[in-house]
Formats: sequence, C-alpha cells, structure tokens
Amino acid sequence: MQIESLKMFCDLVETESFTKAAQINGVTQSAISQQMSSLERIFKSLLIERSKKQFRLTREGQVFYDYSKQILQSYDSLHSRMQELKDIISGSIRVSTIYSIGLHDLPQYVSRFMKSYPTVNVNVQYRRANQVYDDVLSNVVDLGLVAYPVKDPKLEITALRKEPLVLICHPQHPFAKLKSVKLKALAGQNVIGFEPDVPTRKALDKILKEHDVAVKYVMEFDNVDTVKRAVEIDAGISIVPQVTITQEVAKHTLVPVPFADGDFFRPIAAIHKKNKVLSPALKQFLAILKTSA
Repeated sequence: MQIESLKMFCDLVETESFTKAAQINGVTQSAISQQMSSLERIFKSLLIERSKKQFRLTREGQVFYDYSKQILQSYDSLHSRMQELKDIISGSIRVSTIYSIGLHDLPQYVSRFMKSYPTVNVNVQYRRANQVYDDVLSNVVDLGLVAYPVKDPKLEITALRKEPLVLICHPQHPFAKLKSVKLKALAGQNVIGFEPDVPTRKALDKILKEHDVAVKYVMEFDNVDTVKRAVEIDAGISIVPQVTITQEVAKHTLVPVPFADGDFFRPIAAIHKKNKVLSPALKQFLAILKTSA
C-alpha cells in the first residue's frame, strides 16, 4: 500500500465521484476502483457501500478515512518542511477562479509569480462561483478565487483586495457626458446585469434596494465579458468592477462613470480548505496575491 492509494481514497470520499477522483489523480476510473478493491482486500473490510443512488462509507470506511487524512496531512507537512529546509519552491498549484478575476485580475499576479518561481506550474480553471467552492471543498483544486466570499466552517478565507465598482455605458449614451452619476438616475434604466445567482448581482441588488432604486434588467449573463459586449452595442448600462474594463476604455468602446453617492467596492478573496497543509509554492503564491497591483 502506498501514500497515493490513501490519497485516492480520500479524494473519492470527498468528491463522492469516481470520475472526479480519477481526474484529480490523473488516472482512469478503473484505476480508482482497483485501488479501492485492493484496500478492502488488505484490511479485509468493506469501506464503501457501492450504490447507484448514493455514496456512503461503512463504519470501517469512516475510520479508514479519518486515519488516512491524518497520515496524508502528516506526509504533506513533512514534504513541505523538507522543501523549506532546502529552500525549494517547486511543484504545481491548482486554482479555480470566477471568470472576472481569472481573466482580468489574476494574470498579472501569475506573471509575477512565474518570473520568481519558473519551476512551479500554475493551472487555472475558470468557473462559476458555486463551482469554485465545490472545487475547493472536494480537493479538485488547492485554491479558489471568489468575490463576496461566503463564510464556511470548512474553509479558510484570505481577503485580498476591494475592487471599485463603476457604471459603464455606450459612448453615445447620455450618461457618458456626465462626470458622475447618482444611483437614483438609474431608476427605470435598461440594465445589463449578471444572472440572479451570481454574488456580484446579489450585492448590486442589495445596494440598489438600500437606495430605493428600481431598474429594468433587459439582459442577464453569467460573466462580465458578455455583459460588456451587450453594453458596447448600447443595449443598456451596467455596473461592473473597474479592473475588468481597462481595454474597452482604452479603445473608447465603453465609458466608465463614477458614482456621486459614494464609492462602492467588490471584495475578492482566496479560499482553501481548513487544515490544508500549504506547500512553499502555495504560500508564496498567496503572498503575491495579497500584494497591491
């Protein structure tokens, strides 16, 4: 029995999916099944109740999982400590991020990190917010990047920065001539919004409600790039993080208008599982993410 077998078992338990466990470990589903059968033969115990309707550990399986996690954490701590003693920063980092952060904020930090640590492989997946949380909790990735982080007893949240929110409009829109705009002016306007379950949309709806402003959502999308394209054809106005419109402002296809009512921000954060042993590479990556642009 090898440490890899224990990791496969824990990944299977935490994802409740042979497909995901195989994906995480870079093997086939058949290989995962064979490893589980091998563990059950070694310990002469049924560890998993195999059913198409549900995934459930047996009593022996739960004990095996608890001890396997302890062994894996000790192994990760040992591996991390040995790298620190040798001053080695290498390996890989798996990141799951929402689109707006991954496409517009993250690249500059990955570039800085790779210049300092070229032997580390940074793998980035672009996901919806709920999928980022699932990826982190199921150990599909090492780190998640989200906006408006949601507290969870299983997660460690590291605040990174607050991104200014601005109104954007087409260059020919009446708002484009204004130096600033009050939220009240948005009442009755055609608005291009994020889909209702997107955290940024929920936060914006709360802001508008607090200021007693009712808008008319004419289009709703799950990512900021599609929102911007709709505003560029003058289908409506929108509110987005300022960091996401740098190129459009430079090309004069969108006009940003600050709010006269005050500054509004979108908090972004990094998340990882609690009690996760952070490799030297992951520690350095988090340190760079926390620095100013």
